[in-house]
Amino acid sequence: MKRHYPLSIFHYTLLLFIVFSLTGCRAHMDIQGSTTIPQLEDRMLYLRVYKDGDLAVIDSTRIIHGKFQFTGEAQDSTVMANLFLGDESIMPVVIEDCPLTITVNENERRVTGSALNDTLFAFIKRKTALDAQMADLPHRESRMILEGRDHNEIIAELNQEAAALQAQDEQLVMGFIKANMDNVLGPGVFMIVTSNLPYPMLDPSLEELITLASPHFLADPYVREFVKKARENMERQEE
Repeated sequence: MKRHYPLSIFHYTLLLFIVFSLTGCRAHMDIQGSTTIPQLEDRMLYLRVYKDGDLAVIDSTRIIHGKFQFTGEAQDSTVMANLFLGDESIMPVVIEDCPLTITVNENERRVTGSALNDTLFAFIKRKTALDAQMADLPHRESRMILEGRDHNEIIAELNQEAAALQAQDEQLVMGFIKANMDNVLGPGVFMIVTSNLPYPMLDPSLEELITLASPHFLADPYVREFVKKARENMERQEE
C-alpha cells in the first residue's frame, strides 16, 4: 500500500535538505596546475581565503617539474581565494566543487573549469587591457615629444585620454561588482580593489556602491569589516 506523507512533513524535510546543502557543504578541491616559468620550479604555492580579518592558508603545494595540485578541502562549496607564490599574491581563484585547472605562464594566468572562473577572468582580461593602455601613456608622451609636437598640446591630449580610461576602468569595475553582488565574485573583486587603498575609505563611487548593495553583499565578512572601518575613519576626519 502506497504511503502518503502529510504535506507539512514533506516541506519540512525538503527545507532541512536545502539548509544542510547550503550551510554544511565543503568543497573537496581538485585543482591541477602547470607553469612554463623555470624560475618557479620547487617554489611553494598557497591558497588563502579571507577569514577573521586575515588571509588564512587553506592548502599549499610545491611546483615540481612545472606541475602542482591542490586536493584539500575549502570551508565553503564556493569561495573566492587568492593564489600566493610565497608571500606574493599572483591571482584570484574561485574554488568550486568541480575540477579546475590553473595556468601560470609569462603571458597568461588563468583558471578554467567553471563558469564563475570564466566570468572572473574575462573581467580580468578587460581590466588588464585598460591598465596597459594607461601604462602606455608616458611612453606615448616620450614618442610625441621626439616627434616635435608642442608639449602643452601633448599634456592636454594625454590628460584627456587618461580621464577617459579612468572613467572606463571605474565603470568596468563597479559594473562588475554590481552585477555579481549575490555570488562570490562581487565581494571578491571588491576586496581586490579596496586592498590597494592606503586605509579603508569610501569615495563617492564606493559610497554609491554600498548604498545600492544587496543584503548578501553587505553580509560578506570582508565587506562588512571594510565598511565599518571606513565609516569610523570618516567620523574621525569629521571630528
